[in-house]
Amino acid sequence: MSEPYVRDLRAVDETQVAVVGGKGAHLGGLRRIDGIRVPDGFCVTTEAFRRVMADVPSIEDRLDELSRVSPDDRDAIRTLSARIRRGIEEAALPEDLAAAITRAYARLGERTACAVRSSATAEDLPTASFAGQQDTYLNVVGPSAVLRHVSRCWASLFSERAVTYRRRNGIDHRTVHMAVVVQEMVLPDAAGVLFTADPVSGHRKVATVEAGFGLGEALVSGLVNPDVFTVRQDGVVTRTIAAKQRAVHALPGGGTREVAVDAPRQEQPALTDAQVRELVRLGRRIEAHFGCPQDIEWCLADDGFQIVQSRPITTLFPLPEVDDQENHVYLSVGHQQMMTDPMRPLGLSVWRLTAMAPMLEAGGRLFVDATPRLASPAGRAALLDVVGRSDPLTRDALETVLGRDFVPSLPDAGPGGPPAGGAADPVETDPDIVEELVRRSQASIGALRRDIRTRTGPALFDFLLEAFAEHKRVLGDRLSMQAIMAGMEATWWLNDNLQEWLGEKNAADTLTLSAPGNITSEMGLALLDVADAVRPHPEVVAFLRGVEDDGFLDDLAKLPGGTEARDAVEAYLDRYGMRCVGEIDITRPRWRERPTALVPAILDNVRNFGPGAARRRFEQGLREARQKEQDVLARLRALPDGARKADRTKEMIDRVRTFIGYREYPKYDVVSRYFVYRQALLEEADRLVRAGVLARREDIYYLTFQELHDVVRSRQVDHGLVRRREEAFRAYHALTPPRVLTSDGEAVDGAYRRDDVPAGALVGLPVSAGTVEGRARVVHDVADAFLDAGDILVTTFTDPSWSPLFVGIAGLVTEVGGLMTHGAVIAREYGLPAVVGVDRATRLIRDGQRIRVHGTDGYVEFLS
Repeated sequence: MSEPYVRDLRAVDETQVAVVGGKGAHLGGLRRIDGIRVPDGFCVTTEAFRRVMADVPSIEDRLDELSRVSPDDRDAIRTLSARIRRGIEEAALPEDLAAAITRAYARLGERTACAVRSSATAEDLPTASFAGQQDTYLNVVGPSAVLRHVSRCWASLFSERAVTYRRRNGIDHRTVHMAVVVQEMVLPDAAGVLFTADPVSGHRKVATVEAGFGLGEALVSGLVNPDVFTVRQDGVVTRTIAAKQRAVHALPGGGTREVAVDAPRQEQPALTDAQVRELVRLGRRIEAHFGCPQDIEWCLADDGFQIVQSRPITTLFPLPEVDDQENHVYLSVGHQQMMTDPMRPLGLSVWRLTAMAPMLEAGGRLFVDATPRLASPAGRAALLDVVGRSDPLTRDALETVLGRDFVPSLPDAGPGGPPAGGAADPVETDPDIVEELVRRSQASIGALRRDIRTRTGPALFDFLLEAFAEHKRVLGDRLSMQAIMAGMEATWWLNDNLQEWLGEKNAADTLTLSAPGNITSEMGLALLDVADAVRPHPEVVAFLRGVEDDGFLDDLAKLPGGTEARDAVEAYLDRYGMRCVGEIDITRPRWRERPTALVPAILDNVRNFGPGAARRRFEQGLREARQKEQDVLARLRALPDGARKADRTKEMIDRVRTFIGYREYPKYDVVSRYFVYRQALLEEADRLVRAGVLARREDIYYLTFQELHDVVRSRQVDHGLVRRREEAFRAYHALTPPRVLTSDGEAVDGAYRRDDVPAGALVGLPVSAGTVEGRARVVHDVADAFLDAGDILVTTFTDPSWSPLFVGIAGLVTEVGGLMTHGAVIAREYGLPAVVGVDRATRLIRDGQRIRVHGTDGYVEFLS
């Protein structure tokens, strides 16, 4: 008869996480790998934990209370978690449970020294390691001590750190259970950690070994600096030998103590190079077994290496799946689209089906394989030129990789393809071209809305595949590409030549103020007009301050002046309601669905501006642009060959003002179509819910487009797959996508390599000229933005949905961005000094701190 409370490690494998927790399951799996030695031991199962928890007084009430506490309320978490831990530690063990643990311990030997280690069911998983959040006790001797420390391990499930981690990651406390691993102690000569991939760069072919004398606790606790060895291709390529003055040793009667290391031995390596190579070979075997890079704890005793723990390295950015072993260089799509958050599977698949280039998925983000273009000298030069103009960090990252001969060079006739940058032949400077492109777009979207209405079931998906083809046809329209490039090239020409001739940086920033036809800047100004309809009505303003429900527009009409305000909001939503933060992800709710997202910006506009601000703002920009044009042309005419230079510059000013506004329109076309697709798919999801196929409509977000098509046809869904995808999506939020990723796993973000920036300043890319001082407001979500006039917005990225905030701020700082990305274009349109691509800006700049933004020279200074 199997024992419900205890499992011998020899009977455990990695499929038994629910019974023995993540650590126990991994140790059981390790024992099954040929050549890997694991100390003997047993697991106290999660059934034992549940049995004890059921007898803890008031535990359900306390868990309810804990689930309501904010993860940022450290005092409440500290108090509640301590109360729960105390209750678990003081709970008496049932006799049969205590007897089962005592019998298992006796099989190891009556006075055997053991390590007693927590093993939670949400621990050591591919997407969440929970490393160090629960307790481990070393050199525990005797049955009563083992029982006492088992209770302590159970209690450690409610340590402050573990509780906070679960709250931040949306993990229900009741869904995680605690097993406990009891293993024979290894009394090692040396111990440490092996990472089978570089934990910093992510490089999968570089292993790192950290080693010290005695028990590994000295390294984990930070008591000593370890020796560090780097291994590549079975060779030690770097070694750093530390002065290891202290070590932790086991005491004969139980427990541990610090001891001094003999002076002659302190600077001797804890491992020889041969031992390091042997250890890495063992690590590669473990990595192959578990299928992902591992963080391995090891001990070296007289008779060789023993492994005491192995868990996935969850901080590594995943790699795109390819079917070859060749070198690849991947470019982040999110950095170009100003949306580096993870996307759900439906969002990823729809974007891939409607994109103009093949894309690969990793870590909930999309990447383009740039290898073929980089392999061709001409293609490489063109790509570096275009990328460098937009984002110098990406260019530097690519040059770093190319400098290692990572990409094989092919002749230009090879697969490098056409030069990066799109259309070849220029178009005439004719405003009618833009009008025609907008008309075509609107006609195509109108036909989409009309034709999709009657489609349901499998027929809807067949129709959508045809719609995606039309989507790509419009997006790739040759005339559209020519118009976009005309505006960008004119911007580059003006900046390059006016700096050369007049010494003026980024002159195009002012010359493009209030350019016509910019749908995104018009969106920001239109919300000022909405504020004009709200401002005269105090009861409407007061009502909006308390709005929480997205159905507020119906109630708004019941107030004095509410009908006018509601109509203004409705008209705004009719034109811009398809937009939202992260709008390239079809699974994100749109403003039309969640109009409360706009309320903070409307109230900011009511407070910070007077009537007619939109018109005045646009006219002011127009005056500044005209004045700048006159100034530039007059100065040019005074130069040698000035008449020719002025005439050519005037042509380029007219050209940039004709086409630069259209730069934003294709994205508006895309999100307009996405809203139509989204509404149709959600209606189909509702039908599946009513039929009992899906538990909730949002489950479709965790299926790809093809998988959803299959579900609609078969009326069957893998609910386990949906839940696993949902958990993976949550975990992906903890990952930071790199600008450039290699097939070796190396994440490369590039550097500015500038020496013309004041000490202590944060370096970035100048994208909108001017200098401004003000209060930094660090904002992570548009819905949480409450800004005063003169504030400087600091955030991770800005896609078009952030534009309504731009009308009220004085400057912009972002972590992600480029010269021609949306935030930069709108900052120039509004005349806001802006610096983008500032690494860790939202962490290094404090909310409320006074800063100075140098939008012309590309850096941010701290003033307080």
